[in-house]
Amino acid sequence: MAVPPSAPADDETTPTGQGSRSGLTVLSAVALLILAVSLVGGNDTSADSSRPPMPARPGTSASAAPSATGPATSALPRSKPVRLLIPEISVDAPFTDLAIGDKGQLEPPPAGDTNLVGWYAKGASPGEKGTAVIAGHVDTKTSAAVFARLDQLDEGDVFQVERADGRKASFVVDSAETFEKDDFPSERVYGDADRPEVRLITCAGDYDRKAKDYTDNLVVFAHLT
Repeated sequence: MAVPPSAPADDETTPTGQGSRSGLTVLSAVALLILAVSLVGGNDTSADSSRPPMPARPGTSASAAPSATGPATSALPRSKPVRLLIPEISVDAPFTDLAIGDKGQLEPPPAGDTNLVGWYAKGASPGEKGTAVIAGHVDTKTSAAVFARLDQLDEGDVFQVERADGRKASFVVDSAETFEKDDFPSERVYGDADRPEVRLITCAGDYDRKAKDYTDNLVVFAHLT
């Protein structure tokens, strides 16, 4: 995805969501708590800002999102991800942990490093049973960022996550979909899964200079293979 024709002039950006374009409070068995998510902090230099709503704890939902059909793959034990490899779009990036900040929003990866992705460290780890959330910036005010070409992924493309336990988890893309932020399907994106799945999230759509935010979020749905 290209950087906007001209970068917004104001450094104050509203908080984002990832992945895209991902504390947490405990999820009630009865209700799904929705929070605003930020991929960008308020005082960084990023033009990439999104606010997809997300449950208080991605990967755990009172009403789990159904998994795509297909043979089940044995889940891996929990292990911290260390590197994301997406050959199709030339991504080779280290991970940083993402947590929920004081305002109840997912803290973004540092915008100063354009080749960095973050994962929600209190959710499922990539390869573990459940829904792992990986977020990255699409751009900054000065250049494209790690997920600038995320929209080029297609069904069947494969990417890998290198883990701290030395294993390499391979994922196949099920779909890549763009959602308006005002109509973001949080339960579908963040709901629990009965197999190891990943969501890659970043910003998409047009850049609204008045709101200092992109209009949409791009979500890549994938499962362990």
